[in-house]
Amino acid sequence: MPDMTSGLSAAGSGDYYDLGSYHRRTDTSAPEAQRWFDRGMVWCYAFNHDEAILCFERALEFDEDLAIARWGIAYAVGPNYNKGWDAFDPVDLAQSLSRARAELAQASQGRASACERALIAALALRFVADDPDDEDALLAGHRAYADAMTQVAQSYPDDVDVAALTADALMNVTAWALWDSRTGEPAPGSRVVEAKQILDTALATVAGRAHPGILHLYLHAMEMSTTPEVALPAADLLRGLVPDAGHLAHMPSHIDVLCGNYRDSVVANLAAVRADRRFVERSGPLNFYSLYRAHNLHFIVYSAMFEGNSSVAMQAADELAGQLTPELLAIESPPMADWLEAFVPLRIHVLVRFGRWEDLIATASPADPRLYCTTAATIHYGRGVAYAATGRLSEAEQEREAFSAAYDRIPESRYLFNNTSRDILAVAAAMLDGEIDYRAGRFDQAFIHLRRAVELDDTLPYDEPWGWMQPTRHAYGALLLEQGQVEEAAAVYAADLGLDPTLSRPCQHPGNVWSLHGYHECLTRLGRAEEAVIIGRQLQLAAARADVPVRASCACRLETCD
Repeated sequence: MPDMTSGLSAAGSGDYYDLGSYHRRTDTSAPEAQRWFDRGMVWCYAFNHDEAILCFERALEFDEDLAIARWGIAYAVGPNYNKGWDAFDPVDLAQSLSRARAELAQASQGRASACERALIAALALRFVADDPDDEDALLAGHRAYADAMTQVAQSYPDDVDVAALTADALMNVTAWALWDSRTGEPAPGSRVVEAKQILDTALATVAGRAHPGILHLYLHAMEMSTTPEVALPAADLLRGLVPDAGHLAHMPSHIDVLCGNYRDSVVANLAAVRADRRFVERSGPLNFYSLYRAHNLHFIVYSAMFEGNSSVAMQAADELAGQLTPELLAIESPPMADWLEAFVPLRIHVLVRFGRWEDLIATASPADPRLYCTTAATIHYGRGVAYAATGRLSEAEQEREAFSAAYDRIPESRYLFNNTSRDILAVAAAMLDGEIDYRAGRFDQAFIHLRRAVELDDTLPYDEPWGWMQPTRHAYGALLLEQGQVEEAAAVYAADLGLDPTLSRPCQHPGNVWSLHGYHECLTRLGRAEEAVIIGRQLQLAAARADVPVRASCACRLETCD
């Protein structure tokens, strides 16, 4: 197995990354120890935990008694918002628990301030599970750590790092399940309200508004809420704050995309990709941060598709696929194929989005369909849609059969962030059934399938980007219009645009050029002239950035309206 840390940079010397101006004073007399500790903290807040560990280890080379650096290692090897205990493979889990305990035991004997000792004692509660297979004990550790950190925060109310770490602990109790996105109430068991109060208090200070951890966590705290726009000021403060931390450059896009700021989302992630390239040049590609590099390119594809920018979407999809080599995916611990292979076929979604049917038909299946199992199924889906759209129904049926067989070979362990590949591709199955039945003239049956696809799409677990790359309502509305069902299509587009309360907040796509086009056509055909003028102006502005003519909300509609 390749060494996942051998290329990381902190062990080297010379010029380092530009991590901004973050500083947390320790009592070390070694300036280099202080410098490396600060770097480790920034990387923790930037969710590059492997690099953080190497920085803390470097700090200990200059001051072996610096207890807070050992605390940093224990913090970084443990779970985080994007890697809960359930994402650790057995080897990783056992090693992380063992190392965290060993580092904290040494930290308890090292030199530390009263606040640092409180942090060390609190963190020890996260790793109380004796049996790595005892999921209840691991989750109990989350809760105990969060409780302890709230006490530390009360003891040190003006410490902005303590505030960030406490909010982080509280959010990790129910990571990625913070809010009920329909009601705006906290999700069951969530402590997000406590976390938000702490973060709001910190953001009222100068230090909080310049703190990478506070800003990062605030975006996560608000993105699942019914009011993600509240986090736009924090997103703006984070832009450029830590120039060489790709994940922090990317994070504003979590809010941008929910607010319809698709261009801002593309720009943020282009900056993140540039930072990621610098990281790879120095640290190599075989590390856990590959997941974050994939995420940033994924976000470019998703956002560029919403603004109708085919060239940017395609370039990002191709760059991402090129990164996900068999060498990287073959790493078993951590299981990189389970985490990353589902990113490979993003190009298929781009081709479907922009109706490039011949390119889809010409797409070859992967040479290794076992390793690239999600990719194989997605290619069959894309080819099936292309054959249906071009009237080649017998071939579309063959692709549907091949899709079904490929789907059955996908293990439950294969996923794309918060969604399994199987759940995501269940949407593809319903879409493909609908497309084939529609082109076969079985319209009633086709719309049953398309409504099922919409339902599956809407009920995917929250994720950004969303698990299904092209909103299913774009195809459903387009084909409704093609059949003259204008009233129903208008309701579909209004929901997608977030102009009524039909959908939960993350299922809305404000200002996207595809639904604006469809809704404008509906309003015009329904004689709702005043509304059509307003939507038409929004469409004109949105379409200005598209690099292709937008003639329908989905290329599957063959009778289009300019």
